[in-house]
Amino acid sequence: MSTTMEELLARMRALEEQLEQEYSQHREAFERRRAEMAERFLELQQRQKVGLWHYLRQSRWPVVLSAPIAYSGWVAFALLDVFVSLYQSVCFPVYRIPKVLRTDYLVFDRGDLPYLNVIEKFNCLYCSYGNGVIAYAREVAARTEQYWCPIKHARRVHDAHLRYPQFFEHGDAEAFRLGLERLRQMLDGAKARTAGSPPAKPPVP
Repeated sequence: MSTTMEELLARMRALEEQLEQEYSQHREAFERRRAEMAERFLELQQRQKVGLWHYLRQSRWPVVLSAPIAYSGWVAFALLDVFVSLYQSVCFPVYRIPKVLRTDYLVFDRGDLPYLNVIEKFNCLYCSYGNGVIAYAREVAARTEQYWCPIKHARRVHDAHLRYPQFFEHGDAEAFRLGLERLRQMLDGAKARTAGSPPAKPPVP
């Protein structure tokens, strides 16, 4: 190998080492900056936290006095949660309906927010549980309705569940009798779909 080639290769290796050093320095600086930004962001969020005593003082007394009534909903939500879980565990295998994943609806990820005090975190926990249980029960009920009575109402239903638009028209007896079993089979095939997604539109009989 000629001297010129050796010199070029040596220079290339030196440039590669220099490039790697520069890259490492930039990467370390970026990591430091990101850590600083994260700490800064956390500090900014913590500044928005309202102290417990101040939070209670600025709350209206009717709100405070009504809190026990609001929180008593824990009992109703817990009973509904237990019933829906028991119901689908026993009945859905009999109907060949795929079970609804409870964890898809009950999500608790707001308790670690640094700008919430203890009461606000508890309220978030309560709201997450209550709304999650209702959404969970709604999907279980929707699959049950699709199996037993997938018929639209004569009146407009406000905020109907996602499966409702696929139901048979009110009064269309022929479509209901001919298409019910197909709609049930589509429910059975919902195992491959994500929980809560509406079924495919049934074929027109």
